Amino acid sequence: MVLLLTEADVRSLLTMDMALQAVEEAMRGMADGSAANLPRRRIALEGGALNLMASALPSLGAIGLKAYTTFGGRTDFLVPLYDSRTGRMLALIEGDWLGRLRTGAASGVATKYMARPGARRLGLFGAGGQARTQLLAICAVRPIERVHVYSRSAESRAAFVAEMQPQVTAELVAVDEPRAAVDGMDVIATMTTASQPVFSGEWVQPGTHINAAGSNHQRRREIDGETVRRAGRIAADWVEQAKMESGDLIQAAAEGLLQWERVLEFAAIVGGQAPGRGSDEEITLFESQGISVWDVAAAMKVYALAKERGVGQSIPLFD
Repeated sequence: MVLLLTEADVRSLLTMDMALQAVEEAMRGMADGSAANLPRRRIALEGGALNLMASALPSLGAIGLKAYTTFGGRTDFLVPLYDSRTGRMLALIEGDWLGRLRTGAASGVATKYMARPGARRLGLFGAGGQARTQLLAICAVRPIERVHVYSRSAESRAAFVAEMQPQVTAELVAVDEPRAAVDGMDVIATMTTASQPVFSGEWVQPGTHINAAGSNHQRRREIDGETVRRAGRIAADWVEQAKMESGDLIQAAAEGLLQWERVLEFAAIVGGQAPGRGSDEEITLFESQGISVWDVAAAMKVYALAKERGVGQSIPLFD
């Protein structure tokens, strides 16, 4: 029997703490070589695309993939999960909430390892569904006291603050100018659909940590070449995929402001093979495109908890 878990099931089970743990475990697997990951593949069609990404995490007993379509502004996510010891399918999991949480959690883990320990001020670019999990994750790993939220729509950022303020202890403030989400910030997070940089690298103060998580297309960028040039430490969730998808880094390299040799594997930082920052004054940058091992690790945690609590529907596939 295969366990079917709907979006509502996943929302009832998966927490940010679980997602943070899943991402960190996945990165340790990448660091020690026990995990295997395949880059995202896209099949472009008239009106949309099919996207596929897969990985194996034997340490968690999991193999899986995420398949999703993007057509007409709608995206449908599905995560088939398999037992890495037997190859049998364990579950079919709807993956929207799972994907949002694991993406936010990745920035949380990066903040844990790369931001200054006393970081208390966050500048957040974006006010959509993915920006919400960025906020939750970063507030979970640092004692954030104040968050400046900027998006192009005043209505969107006001609605974001109203919705999210009860969910965090930090004070949320909607700001009218991009610079107000940069000046004085210890951590900056970008989660937007922008195709051009959302702030100037000249504004970034020494010691700032930046999570750039919104762009995973070579022709889109959220941060400019000056930000990349000034960053003393740059980590990508997976360098191989970043070379294909990270518009922030690809375009900075084309401008002569980045040598790819400078970009660290984030797994090396989580695995203790490289430090997350060199000093309190160093600007650090995490480039997040999203990788399958995060999905599979989070899916395995959801599956285990669902079995424990009796959540989901068993369907007779492959019996």
